[in-house]
Amino acid sequence: MTTEVRVPQLPESIADATLVAWHKKAGDAVARDENLADLETDKVVLEVPAPAAGVVKSLDKAAGATVTSGELLAVIEEGAGAATEPKATAKPEAKKPAEPRKPEPAPSPAPAPAAAKKEEAPGKLSPAARRLVEENKLDAGQIAGSGRDGRVSKSDVAHHLESAPQARAPAAGAGRVDRREPMSRLRARIAQRLVEAQTTAALLTTFNEVDMQALMALRARYKEAFEKRHGARLGFMSFFAKACIEALRRHPVVNASVEGSDIVYHDYYDIGMAVSTDRGLIVPVMRDADRMDFAGIEKAVAGFAERARNGAITIDELTGGTFSITNGGVFGSLMSTPIVNAPQSAILGMHKIEERPVAVDGQVVVRPMMYVALTYDHRIIDGRDAVQFLVAVKEALEDPARLLLQV
Repeated sequence: MTTEVRVPQLPESIADATLVAWHKKAGDAVARDENLADLETDKVVLEVPAPAAGVVKSLDKAAGATVTSGELLAVIEEGAGAATEPKATAKPEAKKPAEPRKPEPAPSPAPAPAAAKKEEAPGKLSPAARRLVEENKLDAGQIAGSGRDGRVSKSDVAHHLESAPQARAPAAGAGRVDRREPMSRLRARIAQRLVEAQTTAALLTTFNEVDMQALMALRARYKEAFEKRHGARLGFMSFFAKACIEALRRHPVVNASVEGSDIVYHDYYDIGMAVSTDRGLIVPVMRDADRMDFAGIEKAVAGFAERARNGAITIDELTGGTFSITNGGVFGSLMSTPIVNAPQSAILGMHKIEERPVAVDGQVVVRPMMYVALTYDHRIIDGRDAVQFLVAVKEALEDPARLLLQV
């Protein structure tokens, strides 16, 4: 009995995908749910699991091909894999008589665990990491993973390459070489969307600064109790998300979007949280963030970050969104102008907290300050709404009690 392997259903917003790599070839045995291939879309890398155990009868698409939902990728002959495994074990048994030549019994068990480890390691590779391992012909078993359960990310592979002797800088006098590689679909899509945002929307950015002292003191006071109670680290993102939601309630046009000549007002708050990955910036969405408590937001943000590093973010998590938050401060950015994530109309940019002298009650004092930026589509959002939105965010963060009292 044969089973067809087809391209999984892609969302309406994604027309096609690229078949990045096959992990099996025709004639290979495959286990049920074992990854057969990687598909790269504009947003994520998808793994294509085997729907049944058996032997790969045929591969119907070549690596690098563009595919659409439902297209035939491969055919599996079910049950045939079980028949091939005895043959594979029969060969080593046939050679075993030659094994007792000399005192080799002790070393012979050693290769078995090593081989087993080597087989296990590829299963712990993220799709991007696996591709880099294959391109550089590396032994995955030699690469230490920093993800959950030892999962190896692309950055782990890159670090391994940098530390390897052959990856060191060439000796003085060696010829200079340019390295050229095509953009990934994600990077190409990011480039396209950024250009579209600049050319189709009237983008403008307004700035303000936030005195973070009260918020930092509150966090320091309760972070241990919070983590103990909720099992999540208390960061700043939950406070910023809550502050933005309250400001969006007061200024609904900032939560709206443009469709043709219409303004679409959203009565829900799906907040995108920008996450940096090895492949580029992605923006997973927290659905109905206004219904989430602080712990729920912190867990969602931590989950996005971990799954983004491991290439496990789903397409559904990247679609939609009514407003976004991005944090350039984690990279040391003091001030920037973020670009709106269309079709949204605004995005808040957080930045590095830095101690600066400021005037408070007529006295010059040193306070931990953060610049915040709101980039918005001036076609529907007037400067007054943008400025007042940012002031509302500032007031809520400087006096966190406002978030509880909603004042």
